[in-house]
Amino acid sequence: MKLVAPKPFFFEGGKRAVLLLHGFTGTTADVRMLGRFLQKEGYTCYAPLYKGHGVPPEQLVETGPEDWWKDVQEAYQYLKDEGYNEIAVCGLSLGGVFSLKIGYTLPVKGIVSMCAPVRAKTEDAIYEGMLEYAEAYKKREQKSDDVIQEEMEAFKQLPMDTLYQLKGLMDEVRSQLDYIYSPLFVVQARQDGMIDTNSANIIHDEAESDDKQIKWYEHSGHVITLGDEKEQLHQDVLEFLQTCDWDQ
Repeated sequence: MKLVAPKPFFFEGGKRAVLLLHGFTGTTADVRMLGRFLQKEGYTCYAPLYKGHGVPPEQLVETGPEDWWKDVQEAYQYLKDEGYNEIAVCGLSLGGVFSLKIGYTLPVKGIVSMCAPVRAKTEDAIYEGMLEYAEAYKKREQKSDDVIQEEMEAFKQLPMDTLYQLKGLMDEVRSQLDYIYSPLFVVQARQDGMIDTNSANIIHDEAESDDKQIKWYEHSGHVITLGDEKEQLHQDVLEFLQTCDWDQ
């Protein structure tokens, strides 16, 4: 069964815009509920879909952080081209890493990083996560166990340069945290098994923002936007955005 590929979304609200960024192996569905919530509160939200995401995993490993960063920059420019001059950025996991990178690269009104890794838990953990994603994708395609096993063996033989480039991206962003001056809200799930959760403390402590805060969500896992505390997260993100220095 061929799966329907997810798409970017653009939810028009007011003149204040929020760029929403999903995680590695994730899709725009991960930030869709947050986008709808913020739209109802008067914010325009745009979420790009990174190259190689929402498609078979064999295509994902042919792409890398440079491709995805290009997608993020183009998404920011899309909002500018649509007439939105005031933009905040909010990202989950890899999207949180890109939110921080935007924060020291382009003008933003505020930054929300959610469960963002700035140091790898282990390279093995990234690799194992990639294999789990690939197998889950094939199960959703309703392939037989024999076919999945055969395809997974072939998948393991593919070059995984993407995973090592991810570690390089984390290292790069961590080294630039002291160039972040915009208001910053660091979100971290306490039950996050995917990343080194001390990344949240590193981000909060090393950013130079005068206005910065960190919050731990005790009952949430890595994809915090879809977890049990998502409604609280929605409110907290909204309250943070309302404190940012918007012109309108």
